[in-house]
Amino acid sequence: MATHTIQTDLHDFEPAPKLSIKDLNPNVIKAEFAVRGTIPMKAQELQTQLNKNPHSLPFNEITVANIGNPQELHQKPLTFARQVVSILQYPELLNRRNELTSTTPPIYNNDSFDRAEKLLNEIGGSVGAYSASQGVYGIRKTIANYITQRDLGESASPNDIFMTTGATAASSYLLSILSNGPQTGVLLPIPQYPLYTALLALHNATMLPYYLEEESGWSIDTNEIEKTIKKNAMTKGIQPKVMVIINPGNPTGSILSEDSLIKIFNIAAKYGIVIIADEVYQENLFNGNKFHSCKKVLRSLQKQFPTQYNNVQLASLHSTSKGLFGECGQRGGYMEIIGFNNDVRNLILKLACIDVCPVVTGQAMMDLMILPPKQGDQSYQLDCIERQQIHNDMLNRAKKLYDMFSHMEGIQCQKPQGAMYLFPRLLLSTKVIDEAKKFEMEPDEFYCHELLNETGICTVPGSGFGQKPNTYHLRTTFLAPGDQWINKWEKFHKAFLKRYT
Repeated sequence: MATHTIQTDLHDFEPAPKLSIKDLNPNVIKAEFAVRGTIPMKAQELQTQLNKNPHSLPFNEITVANIGNPQELHQKPLTFARQVVSILQYPELLNRRNELTSTTPPIYNNDSFDRAEKLLNEIGGSVGAYSASQGVYGIRKTIANYITQRDLGESASPNDIFMTTGATAASSYLLSILSNGPQTGVLLPIPQYPLYTALLALHNATMLPYYLEEESGWSIDTNEIEKTIKKNAMTKGIQPKVMVIINPGNPTGSILSEDSLIKIFNIAAKYGIVIIADEVYQENLFNGNKFHSCKKVLRSLQKQFPTQYNNVQLASLHSTSKGLFGECGQRGGYMEIIGFNNDVRNLILKLACIDVCPVVTGQAMMDLMILPPKQGDQSYQLDCIERQQIHNDMLNRAKKLYDMFSHMEGIQCQKPQGAMYLFPRLLLSTKVIDEAKKFEMEPDEFYCHELLNETGICTVPGSGFGQKPNTYHLRTTFLAPGDQWINKWEKFHKAFLKRYT
């Protein structure tokens, strides 16, 4: 076998250095996402330690309360949806329909096969094939019908629906198109979901914060918003182009009234501001609180005052990750766009084409989320029971956590109206603030670190979501099952206050 001779003169050079942080995109470096930030990463390290040595820490498990990820915390998937998707993934089961539906009890219900066949026909035969970039037309038609019914007859069109890989992709599409450098201003609620500040950093746009009023249930002050537009934007050469609203609220759990939405659309119409309505928690409602969709409120205004509101541009987002579905890993979502001209619509479609298509099983999950079995279907009763159980469990845990915060010294908390979070205010002493400085932490971050280290409960400091100056908060989900972790938290808090009084 011949030996290859290497010419040494061809390899006589000094190797170039590897890339360093200064060679990378500064916008990516600036972007932060607190929900999966330093405290959750520390929680992962502690979990690894527990896996290796279960008795090495003062607790035996990590309680994940930092992110709305229901099935990580043992929320049971809905039977009907999973049956249908399993058939979509393995259509050979259609050939075994009689066998699988004739057992006692049946392994599959007949309506699961009916729905799977319908979806397979709409999808084109296989979830392993690309769909149209805007999404499967039949699924978009189902969503349009759902929106029309939800909004009491305000019609929706499949052509206005874009299927997305969760609501995150929809937000990214919109802000990448609408952002045009630092002169683009985006109004964000404070506190807000950190996705939006991360996206603004990536797209080099300017955040225009508007503070929610904690004392009145995290309501919106539109007078303050208008002052922000005039003082913090226009006088500095910044164009206020976009306003994000999160309703029901994340991290606050608040719900915007119809009157608040009307005032928001007044601002949008007056200043030509695009509204991005993050409405992924619209099914997470408690104690008789009512959700008002932005689409319905806008259409009502356009009927009454067509001249003033006809140019308003609205994008409404929804997702399979929340509601009573909790299918976060399926990455299903959609956005409905209203009032955009064809040039903008075509750019949205261009970005969808660049991504090729959303996850096809995620699209199917969106269809199953908004169109559950109807009365008379074989799966109807079980589906209702499962959905009601999820709602009741969530409501009970929200109440227990809120009740704990309400009677604890050093904490103030607004009653949750919806979503799956509480955002309590921490009344921290000077001693805590000074101690946090020693570790180069924000005071609420210090509290969350201590809570994690002593109890295994993982939360996110309010500083990761934004908050009024000199106030301190944290966000916690109420998805973790049982009472034990709530009792541990109460015990920790009392000891923490005593230590730093």
